[in-house]
Amino acid sequence: MPDVDAKSVQDLVVEVEYWRGRALAAEARVGELESRLAELTEQVATLTKILFGRSSEKTPPAAGDTSNPDTDNPETGRGGESPKRGQRQGSKGHGRRDYAHLETEDIYHDVSEDEKCCRECGAAYSPYGEETCEQIDWIVKITRIIHHRLRYRRNCHCGAPGIVIAPPLPKAIAKGRFTSRFLARLCIEKFCFGMPVNRIVACLGLSGAEFSTGTLTGSLRAVSALLEPLDKAIRARNTQASHLHVDETSWAVFAEIANKDSKRWWLWVFVGPDTTVFRIEPFRSLEPLKDHLGVVANKLPDRREVIVSSDFYAVYQSLNQNVEGFDSLWCWAHIRRYFIRAGDAHKELRQWRDEWVLRIAGLYGAHSAINDAEPDSPERDRGLQSFDRVIREMDTVRKQQSNDTSLHAAAHKVLATLDNEWAGLTAHQDHIELPLDNNTAERALRTPVVGRKNYNGSGALWSAELAGRSWTIITTAQRWGINPLTYLTAYLDACGENASGPLDEPQALARFLPWMASEDDLNTWRGPPP
Repeated sequence: MPDVDAKSVQDLVVEVEYWRGRALAAEARVGELESRLAELTEQVATLTKILFGRSSEKTPPAAGDTSNPDTDNPETGRGGESPKRGQRQGSKGHGRRDYAHLETEDIYHDVSEDEKCCRECGAAYSPYGEETCEQIDWIVKITRIIHHRLRYRRNCHCGAPGIVIAPPLPKAIAKGRFTSRFLARLCIEKFCFGMPVNRIVACLGLSGAEFSTGTLTGSLRAVSALLEPLDKAIRARNTQASHLHVDETSWAVFAEIANKDSKRWWLWVFVGPDTTVFRIEPFRSLEPLKDHLGVVANKLPDRREVIVSSDFYAVYQSLNQNVEGFDSLWCWAHIRRYFIRAGDAHKELRQWRDEWVLRIAGLYGAHSAINDAEPDSPERDRGLQSFDRVIREMDTVRKQQSNDTSLHAAAHKVLATLDNEWAGLTAHQDHIELPLDNNTAERALRTPVVGRKNYNGSGALWSAELAGRSWTIITTAQRWGINPLTYLTAYLDACGENASGPLDEPQALARFLPWMASEDDLNTWRGPPP
């Protein structure tokens, strides 16, 4: 065996250690990349489901429905789509809807004169009733109204005024050319139906009315100032609510302000028992919440207490921890989505996910039974017992699974979130009459989100203010069963009679607050505008 000198052995040892270190570093790097790959895979699965998938909170297909036999759907356990829209097969139905209340035009169709007599003997036919059929027409009518103010001249030599003239026409916008109904419809089209101003201009053009975008934009800006008192009154009532649903979503405002280096603002919604308030704020921080609720020195005014239903975003947690008088209820629908997304991203977690979804479904079932039952009834007591039993079962299972080292890391991540938010989720036991989720606020944001897709946000600060005011007024009116077009028309008419100014006087404004309005006004506003 050839001699190997000490230096060669030492070189080999150094080289082996070098490659061993490289191997260990490579293994560590592979582990990091695998972890990152799993994370990105989960994100892709989640975003794909959000973009293309069916909502996990839609009603599953009815039992026995074989219209879509796919059995891999994790939300329904069957994979079918949501039930078919419209009338169910086999149901009796309600017949054709009656439209007799609409403006009616009668058109008579007659046979020719030659057909009114016998072709053989020439004897005249006698009338024998008629057959009718009904059509519904859709007419967009843009009308030019010319108001003639008649004047009269004195024909005597008395001291009375020499000339009298009919009083000036009340206008919501002084020297404006649009009626209150036109301005109200303009707001409805933009903020209720999400139509950009240039598209409204195009629609008016199809009916023969050519307006510039600037003309309509200027009218909207003038309307914003008129709506301010009504918006403030609705906000004031909203802040007095003992329970609010709160949520927020991004909103672009293309305006420069101090200490703000981006165009990304936030649209906040506050849903109370009978009012809904929207506010567009530059930041997604605690300040909009404190400002809306009137928090001073981290305390609510008048020692009030407010229950806030929300998701578990850090701002709401900070509100609960740092401001006295708040009690937070976290959203069970949000935590449910965490389980569903983990199952979507990792096939091995689907059974685990389905088990948790069933537990949450049991919680919702018990909650519905409680609130559907009469007070102090046996059904309510059974519902309360069932609700507490499901909570205890969840508590036991989450603790067991948190200590299970064989469970997938993605599952542990969801369980960690569940553990962190457990107190706010189980706080529903003390407020069993309130909803288990924050879907009320999420639904309220749907109309603004449609507008965001269509016109990308607000081009100026006044436009953002008008958007919030319009959604506040329109949504609150709808919650009272009021036709927002009729309501806004009446309000703007009142502004016109107030010298084209906003209704700053409390007595004049009180008439238009739904909770203070007379039954006659409410009934009038619930119908179409005159």
